Amino acid sequence: MSERRLLVSRRQVLALGGAFGLLTAGSLASAGALAHRPAGTGRLLRSAIELPPAFQVPLPRPQVLAPVSTAGGVDRYEIIQRETVAEILPGVRTPVWTYGGSFPGPTVEARRGRPTVVTHRNELPVPTVVHLHGGRTPAESDGYPTDLVLPASWSEHGGGHGGHGGGGMADPRAVQSHVVREYTFPNEQRATMLWYHDHRMDYTAPAIWRGLAGLHIIRDDSEKALELPDGERELPLMITDRAFASDGSLNYPSLPDRPGVQEPYTAGVLGDVILVNGAPWPVHEVAAVRHRLRVLNGSNARHYELEAVDQDGRALELVQIGADQGLLAAPVTHRRLPLAPAERYDLLVDFGSVPVGGTVRLLNRLGAGRTREVMAFRVVRAQREDTRVPRTLATDLPQWRREEAVRTREFAFRAGRMGEGHGWLIGGRPFDPARADVGVRLGDLEVWRLIADVHHPVHLHLVGFRILSRGGRAPLPHDAGLKDTVSLRPGEAAEIITRFDGYRGRYLFHCHNAEHEDMGMMANLEVR
Repeated sequence: MSERRLLVSRRQVLALGGAFGLLTAGSLASAGALAHRPAGTGRLLRSAIELPPAFQVPLPRPQVLAPVSTAGGVDRYEIIQRETVAEILPGVRTPVWTYGGSFPGPTVEARRGRPTVVTHRNELPVPTVVHLHGGRTPAESDGYPTDLVLPASWSEHGGGHGGHGGGGMADPRAVQSHVVREYTFPNEQRATMLWYHDHRMDYTAPAIWRGLAGLHIIRDDSEKALELPDGERELPLMITDRAFASDGSLNYPSLPDRPGVQEPYTAGVLGDVILVNGAPWPVHEVAAVRHRLRVLNGSNARHYELEAVDQDGRALELVQIGADQGLLAAPVTHRRLPLAPAERYDLLVDFGSVPVGGTVRLLNRLGAGRTREVMAFRVVRAQREDTRVPRTLATDLPQWRREEAVRTREFAFRAGRMGEGHGWLIGGRPFDPARADVGVRLGDLEVWRLIADVHHPVHLHLVGFRILSRGGRAPLPHDAGLKDTVSLRPGEAAEIITRFDGYRGRYLFHCHNAEHEDMGMMANLEVR
């Protein structure tokens, strides 16, 4: 199947938006037909530079950030946001925006229940906002899109928010900082892999595309006791896609004078180069034993369906042990695993059946041509297996029951009219930071019903949730565990359940297709 057939054009988006209007809460029969539409939402942006062959560049491992202080039971870190030049493609110089001078940014290693304080200094030419995706974070450190960290050169007239359609949007509650801001993360949550990225209103997509993303891993003693692969055999894998201009710079179809992207790419921007930890189609040498792959889809809009295949075409089992918000109750085995933007999966892959000298390719079954390949593992030595796959992984998952929920809400995620043009709406309205959208009481248990026109990976800030159903049926195998992002397929309705505990304040829920997000698909969530 060609890449073109896997993409949804602007015209298809609007057609789907119209078709969505025919759906009702009581009848999703039409959704079945929509679900057979393409397996991705966006348009391919092609590079204008010669691309390297696959499996030549070694897989980088993101640097672990060293704390500047560990006094008083708090780990303190400092990160400078700055522009630098990186060699992403071999022999090519590419300007990137970075956390700490690297793409991806440095990894923060945290302990459950031990706070981390990260001081960010903005030396970039634009305002920034840091959001710890998946973090149970106090509102003042959650990275609300208007809580800007302004660079030293910025003035009130240096450029602001276009309000999705021009004209600007005032936010009387915005808390802005000059150059430096301190973010506090209590880490009072289950052990898992989170990620941090820029969340500036209207400009999240280009900021992430230019390099502003990094990992934040929380660990605890319960996870350590499971004897899972660690050290060199634990591999964080941030999968992204990008496109390159003829001069080696990262190509992105921004509009010159306002937020958003050029007309062909309003459904999402898909690059033609697959990067893992910032390297194009890398290769990694492994021993013939079990490895732990901690996978993040850090792409703006691209969906993946991962499969690990050896040199004989045999698929290796992908044993899922964790989801966005930590370990599952028990392992779930997949041959192929779908991965939407912002989703994370914790996987075990056993290379023990692959002969020394053999190769295992990690494929994207939704890709075509070069985007079908992700990376490769080369088995270079035999080794004694000293880890196991526990039958029971965790016993602390919340046992929320539908009948205990205090209310059920419904939200429609769809394309629609916004000002003089079209954008992406929740409940028929584009994002407005000054508007109250949803108010919940601290501690309330709620069921949310989410309905999509096209693909929408929906993310809730502050809380994790369980997926109760898809299309009125049971969740899919990969929906197991505690999530913070649910991938809605075209025409699909999914139900999730969560308890709004942790902290009071203003948070968000939104689509994590970054172009959809920038073009209006966010809403306010007030925890009282």
